[in-house]
Amino acid sequence: VHLVESGGGLVQPGGSLKLSCAASGFTFSAYDMSWYRQAPGKERELVATITAVGGYTNYVDSVKGRFTVSRVNAKNTVYLQMNSLKPDDTAVYYCHARPWGHDYWGQGTQVTVSS
Repeated sequence: VHLVESGGGLVQPGGSLKLSCAASGFTFSAYDMSWYRQAPGKERELVATITAVGGYTNYVDSVKGRFTVSRVNAKNTVYLQMNSLKPDDTAVYYCHARPWGHDYWGQGTQVTVSS
């Protein structure tokens, strides 16, 4: 299983970024996909999930209305569109999948929100 994130960077408060996670090594369309983040000195937290069936989405309260998770099964890719970014969104963002009951993570992509 490989999960490869991209799209992070430095952005000013109020700006936008779109993260991508390319997955391989498992049947992508059959599994829920999630985005987590970890800020310096804090625990990793679940940011958003999109289900395999129906494409239902869930978000942590702090990003509701600003972030949108989506997936394109034909491309084995999950996305995280982040709008109205705040300094508190600064973190390393990780893609996550759990095929066969095992947790898999990408290497992470840094998002820094600063003026």
